[in-house]
Amino acid sequence: MQRRTTNPNPAMPLLSTLRRLLHAPLILLACASVHAQPLPAAVNTDPARAQVTLPEPANPALPSLILIGDSTVRNGRDDGQGKGAAGQWGWGNPVAAWFDPARVNVVNRAVGGLSSRTYITSGHWERTLAFVKRGDIVVMQFGHNDAGAVNDTSRARGTIRGIGDETEEIDNLLTHKHETVHTYGWYLRRFVADIRARGATPIICSPIPHKQWDAAGHAKRDRDTYGGWAAAVAKAEGVGFIDLNEGIARRYDGLGHDAVVQLFPQTTPDEHTHTNWAGAVLNAQVAVEGMKALGDPRIAAWLKPRAPVNPQPPVREDDRPVVDARAVRDEAPRDASLPTLYLVGDSTVKSGGVNGAIGWGERIAPYFDARRINVVNAAIGGRSSRTYYTEGRWDKVRDQLKRGDVVLIQFGHNDGGRIGDPAMKNRASAPGTGPETVEDTRPDGTKEQVHSFGWYMARYVADAKAKGATVVLVSPVPHRDRWQEGRDFATFADWDRQVAEASGALFMDLTLLVADGYRRIGADKVNTLFADARTHTNAAGAEFNAERVVAGLKALPGNPLGAYFADRALAAQ
Repeated sequence: MQRRTTNPNPAMPLLSTLRRLLHAPLILLACASVHAQPLPAAVNTDPARAQVTLPEPANPALPSLILIGDSTVRNGRDDGQGKGAAGQWGWGNPVAAWFDPARVNVVNRAVGGLSSRTYITSGHWERTLAFVKRGDIVVMQFGHNDAGAVNDTSRARGTIRGIGDETEEIDNLLTHKHETVHTYGWYLRRFVADIRARGATPIICSPIPHKQWDAAGHAKRDRDTYGGWAAAVAKAEGVGFIDLNEGIARRYDGLGHDAVVQLFPQTTPDEHTHTNWAGAVLNAQVAVEGMKALGDPRIAAWLKPRAPVNPQPPVREDDRPVVDARAVRDEAPRDASLPTLYLVGDSTVKSGGVNGAIGWGERIAPYFDARRINVVNAAIGGRSSRTYYTEGRWDKVRDQLKRGDVVLIQFGHNDGGRIGDPAMKNRASAPGTGPETVEDTRPDGTKEQVHSFGWYMARYVADAKAKGATVVLVSPVPHRDRWQEGRDFATFADWDRQVAEASGALFMDLTLLVADGYRRIGADKVNTLFADARTHTNAAGAEFNAERVVAGLKALPGNPLGAYFADRALAAQ
């Protein structure tokens, strides 16, 4: 085995080597560190039914360099999972820095979790092919997911090994459709034929290597399977071939084991497939070198005169909107003599019909007897547990509270992201439930000590209980693409539960209540309940979630709202 260094700072060999190879030492500063604390959990960025919005050519008048592939080309939503350079990135993102946007569109249409087969059967290839025109170049890289099961209820994405014409007839357990499955090579040839039919030029890449080593301490190659098969198809079809597998592996050998480790997210379990930003930049450089070596004059004309120095991950504007408070009417109890149920949360509780989105809090009032209790929806879109507090919105609710009131509080959708990242709009809270704080600089230059998610929730509980109110902490409703495998918002639900147990509040796992309901009605029905790709429900979805909230309330210890439901017979069940 290759001998590992004992340098007390494992970042140093990586820093010095990449200064020489990439001329970009600074991209590693966020990634290289000595881990005295447990590593964070790995993030699954390849959900089985991801609702993705793929980019289109920015200027249809220009030629396009179009990329298709899996998560090693385009990872998730190109946001590093809110971890910046330390998160997962595909090489198709930084590769754009080498090309002149005034001469060519670089359009990364890769989708995480797909194989050469499912990129076609999912419809992504048909939608991508619609943008391909004469003079374009399409670069493909598949293989990482082709070794999966040909037929199962999870992914059903595998291809037959090899490049021949073998087929397998299946009744797909995931799509419930009959399907003829082909070899990996057959699907690559299908891409090549379709691209040529549009007057464009195909380029095949072998898959990037894993973070693995052979017995001699060299980076493991993939010559005998997908890497070799990709090369064979390219040769047989007479198309350009970029051996990313071999080219990147050679770079890994030059860097050495410890430096290569720093090119991948530092997570548990160990990440051996997806690179961080530094790794993606290295891979992009190898990809560009491979393109240049093909000798196509178009590529030479599209490249910038100078290679980029220290390309940085994009500052992705947080696409979770922050509702203008001036456009929201503050609700008040209709009858001050009655107890009040207050709803506190974000846009999944109250969306107000914007773009067809309705929150569950806007459909819950009919479940309560208006003669006995008020229902006040004090939620507002785009807020986190932190910003609902710092904006003074909680103060308005707290000042109205009286003995006998009940407060439902649901946050989490907007609490994620990196504190200090301008794209997060100063609303990310610190993870956990502890007393630690993180300093954040606001747009006006002032400093804010940001508390943990649990700290804000505990503050809400303490304030409400001091007024004699009952508090129910509610975990977030799940995303459209995160209810079928694993569970969504696991950490936030756990933090809510911890705070509730420590402070004498009640806890409702609405994430699981809704997910269980989704499983009963099935994916096709669930997809009709959303007003957007993955977060906000429409009117029907709001009705569905409101029913799950009511079911959860009735299951709470002591049934604190039992006397106020409109249907007393149902309330007694």
